Order: sequence, then C-alpha cells, then structure tokens
Amino acid sequence: MQRWRGYEAVPGGFGRSVVTIGVFDGVHRGHQAIIGHTVKRARDLGLQSVVVTFDPHPAEVVRPGSHPAVLTEPVRKAELIEQLGVDALCVVPFTPAFSQLTAEEFVHDVLVEALHAAVVVEGDNFRFGHKAAGDLTMLTALGRTFGFTVEEAPLVAEEGLIFSSTYIRSCVDAGDVAAAAAALGRPHRLGGVVVRGDQRGREIGFPTANLMCHRYAAIPADGVYAAWLIRGGKNGGPLPASVSVGTNPTFNGRERRVEAYVLDFAGDLYGERVSLDFVAHLREQRVYTGIEPLVAQIREDVEETRRVLARPSI
Repeated sequence: MQRWRGYEAVPGGFGRSVVTIGVFDGVHRGHQAIIGHTVKRARDLGLQSVVVTFDPHPAEVVRPGSHPAVLTEPVRKAELIEQLGVDALCVVPFTPAFSQLTAEEFVHDVLVEALHAAVVVEGDNFRFGHKAAGDLTMLTALGRTFGFTVEEAPLVAEEGLIFSSTYIRSCVDAGDVAAAAAALGRPHRLGGVVVRGDQRGREIGFPTANLMCHRYAAIPADGVYAAWLIRGGKNGGPLPASVSVGTNPTFNGRERRVEAYVLDFAGDLYGERVSLDFVAHLREQRVYTGIEPLVAQIREDVEETRRVLARPSI
C-alpha cells in the first residue's frame, strides 16, 4: 500500500482512482464495508483504490478541546486499512486552513486534481467542506460537473443498531468491551509504553506492566479485564493478561492507570511498546480492607482470566 502525507504528495503520474473519504477511527465493521466496496469497485474497473483520512481528528481543529477518544492510533489505523487490500492511503493534515475549504474547493483540489477520482464511495451520512456544508446530493452534482460518479455504501447495522465510532467509544467508556468487539469485528486494542509504577504488584506477588497511553486513547472504564498483551517485533504470540484500570483505591491512589499482570511471564517489559486486546470485563473496581483480601481477589481474577481467554475468540 502506498502512503502519502497530504494530497499534494500524490505522484504526478497517478491515474484515475476509486476513492473513499473519512476519519475511519476504529476501522469498524461499517468502515470495513465502505472500504471493501471501494476496493472491489476499483478492481472491477482496473483502477487504484484510495482511502483519504485526516490527522488530527477534525473535531479538535473545528472545536478545540473536543477531541474524541481515539479507538485506533494512526499507525494501527493504517495497518488495518492495508489489510483490507487498499492500494493507497492519503493522510491529510487537518489544519485550520484546510478546514476553511468550501465543499467545491475540497472536491476540486482533493478528488479531481490530486486523485483523479472516477468513483467516490461514501455512506449516506457523509459530510465535507467548510462547516460540513457538502452532502451526498452535492457530491453527486459536483461529480457530474467534474466527471466522477458517486456510489452510496449502505451503513452496517445489526438488530437495528448502526455501527459507528461514537457507539463504540460509548461501549469502551462503559467497560462493555464485548459489545465494542462485536462492532469492531475484533477486540478493542489499547497501546502504550511500559513504564515503572509503584512496584506494589511485585511486592504482593503480581508484578504488573504499567502502560503510558496516548493522551486521547480510548481507555475502558475502571475495572478488571481479561485481555491479550501483544509485544512488538519477534517476541512471540499474544500473552494472557489480567488488566486493572483505575486509581488503586485500596492504596488511596489518585492517578488513573492501566496495569497488566501477564500470566506465567517472568520477563522484563520496561520500555517496550505493547498493546492490550480487551476481551471481557470481569468486575468493577473495589476497595479492600487490607493486602490479604486484595491478593485473594487477584488470584480469582487470574483464574477467571484463564477461563475467559480459553474460550474461542470472536
């Protein structure tokens, strides 16, 4: 997959293409359907398939301070899009100047001049241009002017529920990682660098990997979860982990942390960038009267984690 930073970086000799545009945070099942339709149409027509996305999230530029929780960091999003068979990914820096482009200017500059679009694939909720003035009706009309067609990809729904990034964020925020996984088509993944914590877990026999996550990362609600820990490079397959999210109220903690106890693992993860795939919510965060009841509960959590992760995955 070719990757371009900005539509100005598209090679001059790039031919006609089939394009879809969106933030695509999460690359969830709805996104997969739209991108899959784009890839299929491009192959049918013998053209290149292109996904156009934005960085940072447009909301942060249009309404500073409103940046939503991020389901997929840029590198992970690119990996997921590539897995769908896309030929090229164009990440457009969403700057204040770019946000001022009218709908007509956006179509002319990005779709026509840069990408030579023959077909544009979008869902019916697509909006574009300054103040989101453009919609599918306008896009279709502009397509007649500039020589491309517009195809609407149906939104993906299950039992009347339309899958969206907003819905998935709400699931993660509530700790319902199973519902999030159902909409994503895979477990919700949280990445971070392992940093040193208070070492309390080591003192009680359950050393944890403390993750320093991205400031906008979509972190599940406080509680304990069964998850898989994924290391980078050639470090083997996923490792089973019991993950605590919260402030360690038993120790009067105030800082919200993500701590993973990796089952049957004696290595050192400090400084590594790892990811957690959340599989199930086991229980809420609780305050214990002392170390002994806390240790007893952790043992139960570990055994429940083993049982959950032994089940077939989604």
